[in-house]
Parts: sequence; structure tokens; C-alpha cells
Amino acid sequence: MKRERQQPILEQRVLRFIQEHHLVSGGDKLLVAVSGGPDSVCLLHILVKLQRELEAKLQVAHLNHQLRGAESEADADYVSDLARQWGIPATIEGRDVKGYQAQQRLSLEEAAREVRYSFLTQVARSIGAERVAVGHTMDDHIETILMHLIRGTGTRGLRGLQPVTVWQSAANSLTIIRPLLEISHRETEDYCHQHQLMPRLDASNLSLSPLRNRIRQQLLPLLESYNPRIAEALLRTGRIASDDIDFLDEQIARLWDEVAQQRGKTIILDKEGFDQMPSALQRYLLRASAEKLLGSAKDIEMRHIEEMMSVATKPAGKRLSLPGGLIFSIGYKQYLLTSDLAALSPFPILRDEFQLKIPGETLLPGWRVEATFIDREQMTEKGGDFTAYLDLGKTGDKLLVRCRQPGDRFQPLGMSQPKKVNEFMIDAKIPQAWRGQVPLVCSPEHILWVVGWRIDDRAKVTDATKQVLRLEFKRC
Repeated sequence: MKRERQQPILEQRVLRFIQEHHLVSGGDKLLVAVSGGPDSVCLLHILVKLQRELEAKLQVAHLNHQLRGAESEADADYVSDLARQWGIPATIEGRDVKGYQAQQRLSLEEAAREVRYSFLTQVARSIGAERVAVGHTMDDHIETILMHLIRGTGTRGLRGLQPVTVWQSAANSLTIIRPLLEISHRETEDYCHQHQLMPRLDASNLSLSPLRNRIRQQLLPLLESYNPRIAEALLRTGRIASDDIDFLDEQIARLWDEVAQQRGKTIILDKEGFDQMPSALQRYLLRASAEKLLGSAKDIEMRHIEEMMSVATKPAGKRLSLPGGLIFSIGYKQYLLTSDLAALSPFPILRDEFQLKIPGETLLPGWRVEATFIDREQMTEKGGDFTAYLDLGKTGDKLLVRCRQPGDRFQPLGMSQPKKVNEFMIDAKIPQAWRGQVPLVCSPEHILWVVGWRIDDRAKVTDATKQVLRLEFKRC
């Protein structure tokens, strides 16, 4: 087939791909990210030619990463000239990627990506664009599959790049479309040559420092020596992985309400329901939970999911720290994934004061308190942290339960002087997020017990004690 007939075919392939994946809606503004390289220049030129058919209003965005001095400036000038020649408005700005890298302690590639997408988000928002088109090609798709395979991201990573994705940061989100995903880099170069577009060449693409460059220049040629059709094999793997993931996502969406619930910064998984699920669904449920809390699961690798799967077999109380400040914790009936340490407290929140029935049973939010009278001779059991033995003659039977208040003091067992409750909690290494939830048993005169830690010395059982009050807190 002659070259002059290839280009309209290329444009029609891109149009068909856009329509098949519903990448552009008529009447929408579309931001086009243009670096000045062959891929993005080819993308912009094709979109300009298809502009009337797509009924889209285009705007160019170019970011000078300030990494290559005069070459970066020349790239910006080139993109500005292209946009002006084709009558497309353009936003061209610079950002200090090196400074951001040092501040955030990221790799240069990660810093450049975050700064670039943050810039594109700001521009899209300022012009009212719903989406930004980027020039990722089939080659980028293949390289991404290999990169994810090397990093161990699991089946989801084997999908590679998708026609539509949402980039999210802590404060922003951006819908990204990839109209060239079925076009090769060689085809974009040929297209630019045919139309005399003279794209810019980024010398940093020749460096072997970035992993993607090493994959492109070293790994792929080596794999081709084993399988000349390795690209086709990887693309097929990506399609199969994508179909599998779509199925698993549907299953997770169907099962979510039965197994999971979200409360603020915490996702609670029903232990019995989770344990009965097949391991494939367990993994995807854990990943989906992390994604809901973080906005993106890009930092949650497959090894983290496997670590959670392993910890889930451990006894209650085990915890695992994860990227993004998440903690995976094992309870008696639940698994918790949270970024809120207070959610891991063994103490339910008590917002009011509750009078104890003595003797008898009192139900509090999350607690059942049993109060019984016994003789000193019956004090044979230790009871544990949530059981206390007090001198009934010193406590009386008008007791209540509440959480701490400013200025609270008590006299910890073994001490001769009162101490501020807050200072006691600090010395006892009670996590700060828990301190406001620790129940206090109080008489009209003073605090008798910091539940889970220490009774008041003035209420302790002595040889003179005639009757013992036994209190036990049980979770319910």
C-alpha cells in the first residue's frame, strides 16, 4: 500500500477508536497535551483534522519541565508555533520539577508525572474541559505491561494502559483519554514525516536511567530474540487480563454491600463473609477497599495485597502498615482497613454518662458491664485487663461510666498521690487517638478505674474489706 494512502486510513482508525470507546462527546471542550514529540504532534494534527466530525473544541496544553535548559524552551516555542498555525488556543507554562522532586522525595519520573498531571488538571478546570487527550501509543501500552510485570502489580497491572482512565491526587481528579492506543510509535513518526510536521526529539529518551527507557531499548529487543511476536503476545495478555478484571470488578460491586461497609476513613469487612470468598475475590476486594480510601491504588502493589491476605489468617489484634498511611487490622469479627487510628481503638465511643446497675448487667454502646458482689475468698481469678475488684464499702453502689474530662485526676494503684488522668495515659503509652474513648468508672467522689489499665488506690481490696465489687467489661 502506498504511503500517501496510509494517512487517511490512520485518521479513520483513530476516529473509529474514539467512537468505539466514547472518548469524545460532541460539543465538549477537549484539552490536548502536546509535548512536541512525534506522538503528541501526530495526535494534535489528527484531532484538528477530525475536529468538525468530533464536534469538539480543542485547546493545547504544554508544560515546560525545566529539565533540559534551552531544549525545553525550544520545545515550548515549537508547540506554541504549531497551535498558532492551526488556530488552536494554547496554555504553555513552566514548572520546577526538580524542586518538587526534592520536596516530595520522589523519583524524577514520578515527580514529572505528578507535576504534569497537576498542571493539566488546572488548565482543564480553567477552560471547563472534561477530558484531556494524551499521545500514548501501542508502544507505551506494551512497555507499561512489562513495567507492571517487573514491579509485580498482579493481574490488574497486566492490562497496561486503558483508553480512558482517571488520574487522582489528594485534591484533584482528571479524566485522561488515549486516542492513539492502537497506533504504533513508528506510525506516528511516519505520519509526522508525511505531513512535514518536524516534531521535536527529546534526548532524555535515550538515557538508560528511567526504567521505561531500559525496557524500550534493552528488554524488548531481547524478548524479541526469544519471540519475534512478543508485542502481539503482550497485547493479547493485556486484553485477556482486562476481560478478567472487568468480571472480577462486577463481582466485587455485586458483593460489596454484603461484605463491606465504609465509615469515614475506615472500611469494615465482615470476617465470616470475607473468609468464605474465593481468594481471587478477596484480593480484589482488598484492592478495591484501598482504592476507595486513597482515591487511587497506584502505591498498593501485589505484595501489599498478599501481605494483607497473610495477616488475615492471624489472630485478632494483628496489624499491618501499608502505603498511604493505611493500616490493616484484624478484629474478632471484622477486618478493618483505615487511615484513622481512632478506628482501631478497642474502645467504642461513649458520648454520654451511663449509670451502672449494681449488682446487675448494664448495656452501653459497644459494651456489656457485669457487676457482682463477692467475698474476698472468691477472688481466685485474675480476670484480665477488663475486670476489676474494688472494695464495695469504699465505692458505694452509685457508680457511673464516662470518658475523660478536662482536669480529671485519680490515684493510680500503688501511688500515694493523685495524678492527672491525661498524664497517666501518656505514661501508660495509651495511643493518643484512644485516650478520649477509654471508659472511666466513677463514684460521686472520684474516679475508681481507668478501664483496661489501673484502679484507684483508694478503692483497692484490703484485709479490712468486707465485700468485693467485681466489675467486668465485655465487648458486644
